[in-house]
Amino acid sequence: MQNSGDNVLGSSGDESLVGRFLDEQDYSPHTRRAFVSDLNKFSRWFREANRESFKVARVTTGDITAFRDALRREQGLSVPTVNRSLVALRSFFNWLVEGDYIAANPTKKVKELRRQQLSPKGLERSQVRKLLREVELRGDHRANAIFHVLLFTGCRVGDLVHLQLPDLTIGDRSGTITFRNGKANKERTVPLPLLARQAVKSYFTARPESESKVLFCGQRGPLTDRGVRDLCDRYSEICGFKLHPHLLRHTMAKKFLEDSGNDLVSLAQILGHESLNTTARYTKRGEDQLAAAADKMTY
Repeated sequence: MQNSGDNVLGSSGDESLVGRFLDEQDYSPHTRRAFVSDLNKFSRWFREANRESFKVARVTTGDITAFRDALRREQGLSVPTVNRSLVALRSFFNWLVEGDYIAANPTKKVKELRRQQLSPKGLERSQVRKLLREVELRGDHRANAIFHVLLFTGCRVGDLVHLQLPDLTIGDRSGTITFRNGKANKERTVPLPLLARQAVKSYFTARPESESKVLFCGQRGPLTDRGVRDLCDRYSEICGFKLHPHLLRHTMAKKFLEDSGNDLVSLAQILGHESLNTTARYTKRGEDQLAAAADKMTY
């Protein structure tokens, strides 16, 4: 087992078990290497922490818990990396129990770490301005309307491409847009702010003649999900930062809460969320905000 079990665990008997375990799994070469790395990591920690040779029969639940905490607190590894090691150990010890090599699985009661939920990332205000300026400089009326609808309604790309002309009500002082094909086919009507109304009106002057009632069309017919993503990719290259439809949805949600005094109920209605818990994730701080707050600490 030179390729899969070499240097694993430090005991010839245990190394043989690892080799047999890996031979029975349908792992890719990359997964096998990661698995061996995780087991080596644990065996080294076990020998150093307990001052004894590693043997699978000597591993306790306390050892697994302490190993998990050491990876996170002492070595500073990320939550996904720590959890990957736990999953590898759990798989191996499950196999040992099923094969009657050991009586009980010491990983069974050890929980994986919960990753702290951060606010979804959105564009910075300067990035939104750059995007809209680049669109305007190119006289791209359709892109301008699409980005304004995404940024001011927070709709999903599926909502956008199914919009039809009768779904819009645009007046001088107000406007609404109705999304009829939301998740679970739920319909919702949301406000269409002034800047978005102006962008849509400008697009109407340049919209290709078509018998289709679909709002966003091109020379070859109604715009598709793929077409919107291609548009985002094109302006990603122009602007120098990554764009995708859901990023604009996140951007709208964060900006709406910032400007409305955290009005979660209204935002949930606009986004089409059934639960406020889903909307509440936008009230959480992002990594940069947490880092800035932590940097202000003194002792």
